[in-house]
Amino acid sequence: MKQNGSPVALGTENVGKLLMQYAIPAIIAMTASSLYNITDSIFIGHGVGALAISGLALTFPLMNLAAAFGSLVGIGASTLMSVRLGQKDYETANKILGNVFILNIILGLAYTVVMLLFLDPILYFFGASAATLPYAHQYMVVLLLGNVVTHMYLGLNALLRSTGRPQKAMYATLLSVLINIILNPLFIFVFKWGIQGSAFATVISQTLMLIWQINIFSNKKHLIHLKKGVFRLQRKIVVDSLAIGLAPFMMNAASCVIVVIINQGLIRYGGDLAVGAYGIVNRVVFLFMMIVMGFNQGMQPIAGYNFGAGHYERVTEVLKRTIFWATAVTTLGFIIGQLFPHAVASIFTNDTKLIDLASDGLRIVLIFFPIIGFQMVTSNFFQSIGMAGKAIFLSLTRQLLFLLPCLLILPHIFGVNGVWYSLPSADLASSIVSAFMLITQFRKFKKPALG
Repeated sequence: MKQNGSPVALGTENVGKLLMQYAIPAIIAMTASSLYNITDSIFIGHGVGALAISGLALTFPLMNLAAAFGSLVGIGASTLMSVRLGQKDYETANKILGNVFILNIILGLAYTVVMLLFLDPILYFFGASAATLPYAHQYMVVLLLGNVVTHMYLGLNALLRSTGRPQKAMYATLLSVLINIILNPLFIFVFKWGIQGSAFATVISQTLMLIWQINIFSNKKHLIHLKKGVFRLQRKIVVDSLAIGLAPFMMNAASCVIVVIINQGLIRYGGDLAVGAYGIVNRVVFLFMMIVMGFNQGMQPIAGYNFGAGHYERVTEVLKRTIFWATAVTTLGFIIGQLFPHAVASIFTNDTKLIDLASDGLRIVLIFFPIIGFQMVTSNFFQSIGMAGKAIFLSLTRQLLFLLPCLLILPHIFGVNGVWYSLPSADLASSIVSAFMLITQFRKFKKPALG
């Protein structure tokens, strides 16, 4: 990855300066993408009602699963694209672009058909009631019909970054969010389309950006562009792309299972509005986590380059700086969640009961939030230095080893608060494991230095 025309800068320039150079564009893009869901929730909460927010929250697992299939193609193909470009194998790189098109169409259509056929039973399984099912159904039908567009938009954005056009990928995200913000109130408050209006706003905004992306990749002046002969599926490209994308797919799929269990616990012990409260809490937490992920993306090339070069002191420095900024972000989230939970919840709804439930949830869920920045950075750090197995282990450990048992046990003892308690409990436990693994790794770094 180049900065200022030379990758050598990663090993020589000031680490703090490098981190900001790489992190700020990523933070902007990640924050913008999180605003999609936040704006949907805000306009739905104020324009449709409290139960509509609950219906929206019920769709999270389906959207997570769709994202899982999207990452299966997008992340895998973009990684493969970077490798082939590094090898100057431009013919295969162009074929990867064409294969992304076809794979996204196939997987997107398959997901749409299966989910539409069984949508209501799936939503009931996720915790829908007679009151919330219509909202969840209406919202998901529109999103599912536009699922191929979403897959293509996200996949091509990943390829824009891997083909050396990260700014255009960022612009696509920002413009998509801006269009979504404009269309949401128009469709909900003016056209009176209800929760479907929000879904239409999302699909239309992504469709417009997809057209723009296709136009970019259709330009024959660019080295990597769409042309005849690249759309035929290549077995090796398909297999390699899916193999690389399997890890993020598994993590997204695990997240989907967890959200289902959370929703089921909330509906059982707290009712429909408790699910809506989780929807609000989830959006708030997600925003701060996206900012941390932006810092992580900034850290990745710096840590990876210097680890490969054996500059462990620079690896240590970028890790410390990233942990500092990530902790600052999550601490800010903690302060806001503890001091102003009612004000935050009021952004999403006027319903006093829902505001109270979401406020209680925010206070509990964010108890250990300051240390989450550390946990997220540590997991990503192992990914950055090529230890993907440890990164996956840390991610899945939080979800399956700690959070899942808590969700199955604590609600029986504490009721709806037991669901809330499960989240910070898993955060604390996974942070302790992360600290242990990080300390162990840095002891290994010191051994060759001493020798």
